[in-house]
Amino acid sequence: MFDATTRSGGTATVSPRTAATELAVATAAAPVEPTGFAARVTRVLLSPWSRLSLLVALLASAATAVVLFQPQQLLTDGWPPQLGGAAAAVAYAVAYGLCTVAFVPRPLLNLAAGALFGSQLGLASALAGTVLGAGIAFCLGRALGQEALRPLLRGKWLKAADGQLSRHGFRSMLAARLFPGVPFAAANYCAAVSRMGLLPFLLATGLGSIPNTAAYAVAGARASTPTSPAFLIALACIALPGLAGAVVAWRKRNQLRGR
Repeated sequence: MFDATTRSGGTATVSPRTAATELAVATAAAPVEPTGFAARVTRVLLSPWSRLSLLVALLASAATAVVLFQPQQLLTDGWPPQLGGAAAAVAYAVAYGLCTVAFVPRPLLNLAAGALFGSQLGLASALAGTVLGAGIAFCLGRALGQEALRPLLRGKWLKAADGQLSRHGFRSMLAARLFPGVPFAAANYCAAVSRMGLLPFLLATGLGSIPNTAAYAVAGARASTPTSPAFLIALACIALPGLAGAVVAWRKRNQLRGR
């Protein structure tokens, strides 16, 4: 039995079993820092720069696969005859999303969607692939690149873009998708590095991509009749937003230079 002095001046008796139990609880509550070679390797592999290197390797591998397999041949060779209808549109949406992660230009994919499935089904498939590809890129950038890249946001343009996306994510991404001058992949990874949420990002991507995607899908569906009103209207819908986006970008550039 152990005696301990209380605040009132008396003594409290503690049994050896109670003292041992309290000691065991205190030891279990204290965090144990892993040591050794395995712990050091784990810390290195999970470090921000290791994850960023993994992201770069994944994107480089995806781009290499696109160069080797040449998915743009769908425009000339057509869709495999084994697939048709809705199943083909779903498969194309999945392939579309993966191709955008690998930096395949969306206009090419949108034209192919219209040429393969027509205006309506092609638009639906291309939009689904757009949202899927943007979501994959956002999740990869957020999980593997954000922690390493955020400390590097020191330039005036980078800080401005990060602040805009972090504070006004939905409307900023909606504007970026509506004006085709902003590269699709760049917008995805800028949003991932910022503090923008995933759901506003996906909603803004889906809504903002409708006009441009529809124009390309109609152009692809009517490419065999280039003098038809639908084809000419689609070309106008592609050219005019691009011109407007260039004007807005030029004005923003001058504003940032003046600050």
